[in-house]
Amino acid sequence: MRLFIVTFAAVLALLQYQLWMTDGSLREVWRLQEAISEQTEVNRSLASRNSALEAEVLDLKQGLEAAEERARAELGMVGSDETFYQITPHRGERR
Repeated sequence: MRLFIVTFAAVLALLQYQLWMTDGSLREVWRLQEAISEQTEVNRSLASRNSALEAEVLDLKQGLEAAEERARAELGMVGSDETFYQITPHRGERR
């Protein structure tokens, strides 16, 4: 009976070691699941960025309105039939 208990304990210890410490262990599975969830989040944000860029490209291909809007916002350009006015505060004024 004693030999049976010792053998059973040794087999149980061996199985626990394989379960927790080898290449296909639970620790490795948990690490891989965490890596998958992180990569899924990165992919989701990149897909969102790609969608926005695709919409911008389509908008730029369709007409001049998007190019004009971008030139006004990013480059400060003014149309040929427009007048640019810049209002500056008086020197004595403080903001």
